Amino acid sequence: MTMSAGWYLRRLSRMGPQEVAGRVGDAVRRRRWRSARPSCPSVTGARFTAVLPAGTIAAIPADAAKRLVAEADRLMYGHAEYFGVVRDDLTDPDWWYDPKTGRRAPFGYAFDVPYRNEDAVGDIKQIWELSRHQYLTVLAAAYAITGDERYAERVAEHLRSWWAANPPLRGVHWISGIELGIRLLSWVWIRRLLDGWPGAAGLFEGNPVALKQIWHHQRWLAAFPSRGSSANNHVIAEAAGQLAAACAFGWFPASPRWRADALRSLERHLRGNTFPSGLNRELATEYHGLVLELGLAAVAEADAADVPVPASVRLVLLRMTDALAAVVDSRLRPPRQGDADDGHGLVVDGPATDRWGSLLATGDAVFGRLAWWPTVTGTDVRTPLLAALIKPYAKTGTAPAVTRPASRPAHFADAGMTILRGPEGTEEIWCRCDGGPHGFLSIAAHAHADALSVEVRHDGVDVLADPGTYCYHGQPEWRQYFRSTLGHNTLQVDGGDQSVSGGPFLWTRHAHSRVLAVDTSGDGAARWCAEHDGYQGSVHRRRVELIAAGRELWVVDEVRGPNRAVRLAFHLGPAIAADLVGNRAELTWTRDGEERSAVLDLPGRLNWRAHRGESDPPLGWYSPGFGRKEPATTLVGTGFADGAEGFATVLRFRGQGGA
Repeated sequence: MTMSAGWYLRRLSRMGPQEVAGRVGDAVRRRRWRSARPSCPSVTGARFTAVLPAGTIAAIPADAAKRLVAEADRLMYGHAEYFGVVRDDLTDPDWWYDPKTGRRAPFGYAFDVPYRNEDAVGDIKQIWELSRHQYLTVLAAAYAITGDERYAERVAEHLRSWWAANPPLRGVHWISGIELGIRLLSWVWIRRLLDGWPGAAGLFEGNPVALKQIWHHQRWLAAFPSRGSSANNHVIAEAAGQLAAACAFGWFPASPRWRADALRSLERHLRGNTFPSGLNRELATEYHGLVLELGLAAVAEADAADVPVPASVRLVLLRMTDALAAVVDSRLRPPRQGDADDGHGLVVDGPATDRWGSLLATGDAVFGRLAWWPTVTGTDVRTPLLAALIKPYAKTGTAPAVTRPASRPAHFADAGMTILRGPEGTEEIWCRCDGGPHGFLSIAAHAHADALSVEVRHDGVDVLADPGTYCYHGQPEWRQYFRSTLGHNTLQVDGGDQSVSGGPFLWTRHAHSRVLAVDTSGDGAARWCAEHDGYQGSVHRRRVELIAAGRELWVVDEVRGPNRAVRLAFHLGPAIAADLVGNRAELTWTRDGEERSAVLDLPGRLNWRAHRGESDPPLGWYSPGFGRKEPATTLVGTGFADGAEGFATVLRFRGQGGA
């Protein structure tokens, strides 16, 4: 996907004067760096002291360690999967190769590489992911657990290979700051986890090539921070990686300055990227997880180096953790809201480890769990590692007095997210209602056109599903579908989206939503009502009511304004089978060997049709993860809204066995 001149003009229109000036300065600096690359200052007597406290590895639960070692063994045989593409070439990887398209990125000055052009470069996500070196942190953790030097030797072999193939400012791996930041964080943990290996010092602090790479990564991050409308999760990764490296690899004359600047940036942008309620302002749940992981890892490095951390940083991470505990369902699954690209801040676990349970376990260790938090039954490797370095919140000496929620929050007014819950237990009904801002900052890069959408689960199973993301670059028709209004459980008017897209990470007009009423008091029913102005000349208003006793969910849609053509979509989860007759759909699925069922009564004023796995145009798909999609049933009702009456949809759940 090559960006047109029109895209650049639209992108420029979303920037303020300060951002424009900063980007002009960046362009001048890039031109100057093409021919004036300074040398890394000489370093003598460097020592790595940011080691794990004694007994940390022994504290890792046995089952978590077993999963981790099993994954490390798979990697040792060269096997991995990234974004739905299976790779068997990781014994000796080609760092510039995209296995999805078979293309190899061109070599040259980093800022000349057209990384958005898949025809020239390949799928950039496939190329970048391996070079985050998070699979090497898994191998290093396997060495720390087992003492088997095969893992350490493979890590050293691959790092030396990468450093040789990717000299500073050459090629695709020197283009994006988030990649440099996460890679630095991986290197810090690789060095820490290999500390018992005799070759560790010679690989890092005693290796001029490694020192040069670490220095140039930090110099790059200091020069080219994400700015203005792009200061989202990327700038958090940049600051976290810079802080981690400047603390753990603080061997350079500029290290104190880099450390101080990174800490200021982290503090500023963690606050800026997070609502006071604790939810991430991008309103994309996976980025909430990524930012929380990055923040915790950054604090771990600062604490390990005895660098004072502003109290506001810990407070934001505390609120993010409490918010996460509040919004997950009975199976610890959070909402599937906004973009998701499977990005992680620190990986030291096998793929079967529950990401969200791991974050809550770390939150418990660092902040202390509240009585209403859901129970985490799984184990992980990362929690004992981070907890060994991070000072407990109550013992930091700078922790401000904070009132944490006495009961589980259901409505996050600043983020416009409301969670309606039916009876808890094995048949919990969980419903997310979206009445919040379109996205974060002027471009709302990771937003979807999903105002007033609902997401409904029964005992953790997607019934009315958010379809997900699937892709970013290279497949514009699929990128457009998965973030479109029709691609969500909401109402489309006159065939258009509520918000106007200007490109794959750009929105030029944002729908504005407002929540009109919320009642989650627990009187047997939970209610929500909101509206948005995304359709010129009309207002879409939606009311949702969850009646716990009757196990019913009512959704009533109104379009206030002139007569308009509408399409009302309900996307079923991939596990749901649907039999549509007229305006009634019988839904069936299986959970833990038990047959479950529900009936969906749809508005009779609309003409209903089921769609599944259609590609021209795309409709009826579910993306379980980035780069992966599978057919799922979407029910679409077509007709007209005349403003006289609303469209009522009723979802009724039956008990186990259909009773």
